[in-house]
Amino acid sequence: MKLKNVLLVVVISTATSLLSIWGYGTWMRNQSVSMQNDGKLPVNYAGFFDKDAPAGIPDFTAAATSATPAVVHIKTVIKGKTVSSKSRSPFGDMFGDDDPFFQFFGGPRNYTIPDQRASGSGVVMNADGYIITNNHVVDGASEINVTLSNHKSYKATVIGADPNTDLAVIKIDATNLPYMALGNSDDVKLGQWVLAVGYPLNLDVTVTAGIVSAKARSIGINKSQSAIESFIQTDAAVNPGNSGGALINTNGELIGINSAIASPTGSYAGYSYAIPVNIVKKAVNDLIKFGTVQRAYMGVNMGTKEGIGVYVNDVTEDGAAKAAGIKPGDYITKINDVTVTSAPEIQDQISRFKPGDKVAVTYVRNNKETTVNVTLKNKAGNYEVVKNETAFDNLGATLVTIDKQTAAKNEIAGGVQVQKIGNGPLKNTRIQEGFIITGVDGEEVKSLDDLKNILNNAEGTVRLQGIYPGYQEQYDYPLTLDPGNNP
Repeated sequence: MKLKNVLLVVVISTATSLLSIWGYGTWMRNQSVSMQNDGKLPVNYAGFFDKDAPAGIPDFTAAATSATPAVVHIKTVIKGKTVSSKSRSPFGDMFGDDDPFFQFFGGPRNYTIPDQRASGSGVVMNADGYIITNNHVVDGASEINVTLSNHKSYKATVIGADPNTDLAVIKIDATNLPYMALGNSDDVKLGQWVLAVGYPLNLDVTVTAGIVSAKARSIGINKSQSAIESFIQTDAAVNPGNSGGALINTNGELIGINSAIASPTGSYAGYSYAIPVNIVKKAVNDLIKFGTVQRAYMGVNMGTKEGIGVYVNDVTEDGAAKAAGIKPGDYITKINDVTVTSAPEIQDQISRFKPGDKVAVTYVRNNKETTVNVTLKNKAGNYEVVKNETAFDNLGATLVTIDKQTAAKNEIAGGVQVQKIGNGPLKNTRIQEGFIITGVDGEEVKSLDDLKNILNNAEGTVRLQGIYPGYQEQYDYPLTLDPGNNP
């Protein structure tokens, strides 16, 4: 069975009822597909082989001992809310306002989703309490608690998060913490021993061993349309709760952040996936410094076609690649003299740079190899530092809270009016200027602050409910957040 089919089995098998859909959402936050500081090792050691063991038998005790104090248990609370059944109908997109689900049950009703509790893992990156984890571990959490290996607990705050890499940085108020030494994921080899360290299934800190079975693996689990996937694939056992934990080498150095598993059941079934530490280093440092990842783009659409390197299907009109002379039909073979054979490998290399950086790109055209310097751009097509823009900031519209008179006239408690639609996700909906947003996925919106809070804790597709002034009919529009860009 192909990997994509295995992943699909997970989704289908967990979505057989409304109850299991909610369980699947919680489970995803826990961990699976189901989706800096260079430091000193906390423990000195002389080697990794037991002198009394037969020659060639690895001993992981020193690596495990050095790493486990720097891996933490993260527990989150996702605050419950009242939701309209109309926004959650499994038939709504198919039948629209004539949905038989509502006709049979007497129309839409409100119901309450209770607080959801989930858990994951994290890696201490320095002595001052900064911790790396997955975005999906803390996404939407109203409360984050961190427990160290010595069982001391702290409240944590989110410093920054990036859905595109599925990474987040959180911080606790603590000092003199043991922290993880960083390795180099470029040095990782197929077949080498690795250890996964984390808190699976709400157990205490757990260490499992395996080998690296693949590199630069893309499995399509990250649903962000600007996703970066270049995973290290291992057969070290990883289960729900391991997300955000450490993948280390036999020197006790961090080489990846465990993020996902491929499984038909939701628990470990042979393969697990970690974000390479060289992607992690850049992302977390950007999150701390800027609050958002400074993502660089070449402006190429890549495909698969027989030949040496990665085939260029198309280039963005105002992109960096076109400015450097790269054309559709070229085959990119190297980035800064590092050989690349797949789109994930190119993503891995480019993700280490920021807009304005120059990279040497080698390509083949008509059997002739050429190397050019490409000055990378941001998603807006320039070289400026990207601000920490949220889903609300990126809507591309002029929005205002309606006044009391407008609310009273339209018999609503409040809302946000769309005064002007520009470039952005809102433009891709059927919403017309003048529309008053009164809810998102059934959650009430009375003001701009309400709308900001809801959208900035959402991802993927949401549904905007509201009215047009002077009309009583309620409208419901799907809105897809984060439209994405080519790498």
